Amino acid sequence: MTQGEVASKLEWSLSKVNRIEIGDVTVSNTDLQALLRLFEVDDQNAIETLSGHCRSARQRGWWDEPAYRSLLRPTTIELMQFQSQAATIFSFHSAIFPGVIQTRAYAEHVLAFWAGELSDEERAARLDVRMKWRTHVFSQPRPPRHVLVVDESIVGREVGGPHVMIGQLRELLPSGHDPNIDVRVLPLRETAFLAAAAPFMLVEMGDGDAILYRESYLSDELVDHPAVIKRYREVVEQVLDTALSVEASARLIEACVAALVSSLDRR
Repeated sequence: MTQGEVASKLEWSLSKVNRIEIGDVTVSNTDLQALLRLFEVDDQNAIETLSGHCRSARQRGWWDEPAYRSLLRPTTIELMQFQSQAATIFSFHSAIFPGVIQTRAYAEHVLAFWAGELSDEERAARLDVRMKWRTHVFSQPRPPRHVLVVDESIVGREVGGPHVMIGQLRELLPSGHDPNIDVRVLPLRETAFLAAAAPFMLVEMGDGDAILYRESYLSDELVDHPAVIKRYREVVEQVLDTALSVEASARLIEACVAALVSSLDRR
């Protein structure tokens, strides 16, 4: 039985089922009894063993430590939990490069933009997590396949000056990042899609379940409604059909790097 089926039968959210499965939350006795009934468990020894597990301390990922939990959005922590179990992750970005592939210098300049909304401590925590996360997620025995599609405007939008941007663009090339990441560019000519585009991430769990992450200027959300997931899977296919191939994207990025290097040489 998949997470989605369990959530549907018990009228729980997929997020709740996921948090229980990975040990992020302690299962209440009421929830345990509901699960036992669902799976038709009536062996008394098994029930007692499971009840004991409910009383034991829950396991947490390093990102869920108190030092981070107090400084990160709950949605961010929950998203990381889903990502750590994912089979495939697709994300589309129209403003900045995603955190999983940001260099430290680029990330520092991006986070500086939020100085009015985030304290120094919060920005430092986000930077620390961002740098640790990319190492963590791709060092697992079975790391997810991560497909990143970025709007071409990001490639040409200079953040932090030419030196920072050159380092960041080189990170996008196949030689600069983990082999489980594919970077593809959505050409500027595809304006029809961009008219309605907003950053999103679709995390596929490998068992038919998925979770959608959407973000805007000051808010973000996780969505597991089947109809919404279905629609975004269609959007993913549309984006992939429109984006440049990995190879063509790399050539475009290399050309941008060359242009920036040339501009520095002329100064």
